[in-house]
Amino acid sequence: MLKKFIFLSLLGVSVSVFGCEKNSDKDAKALSDNAMEQPYAIGAEKRAPDFSLTSADGKNIKLSDYKGKIVIVDFWATWCPPCRKGIPDLIAIQKEFKNDVVIIGISLDSDQGSRATKSKVVPFIKEYGINYPIAYGDEKVIDKFGGINSIPTSFVINQKGNIVDTHIGLVEKSVFVNKIKSLLAKKK
Repeated sequence: MLKKFIFLSLLGVSVSVFGCEKNSDKDAKALSDNAMEQPYAIGAEKRAPDFSLTSADGKNIKLSDYKGKIVIVDFWATWCPPCRKGIPDLIAIQKEFKNDVVIIGISLDSDQGSRATKSKVVPFIKEYGINYPIAYGDEKVIDKFGGINSIPTSFVINQKGNIVDTHIGLVEKSVFVNKIKSLLAKKK
């Protein structure tokens, strides 16, 4: 029993550094070392898929409503340690670049199964002081973005509506900030 606890504790530590497997009912699995350090290669810019989701405050959120802004779409869940660790950086980015950037958090918390955590989203938003819209994800939006196997997974979308970066796992704040500054410089 102690061996199992130690193993699961170690697994939890490595998960908190890299990412959480979205569809696992078991303890989340760690991602490879490359997942944290390198963005997923997508080649040429790709048009971001539009979506319409219900937000945590009951409003409708559409990606197309933010045309002309840089958008970071962040797939996450309340039960994911790396997601929790990255949220303060996203809050700071939203505050610093409020006129040019919108972060949209897409919660993959569910109201079914062993991870029935959807009811925890609104209290989580309040506890963390999240200052950007949070929407409840569904299979359609997951499919539109090519499938989300691990969280956090983030997409950086430029002012023209194209995906210019994809990150699987926890991302350093500086990576987002450098990309935002680069996109803002191109706009001038």
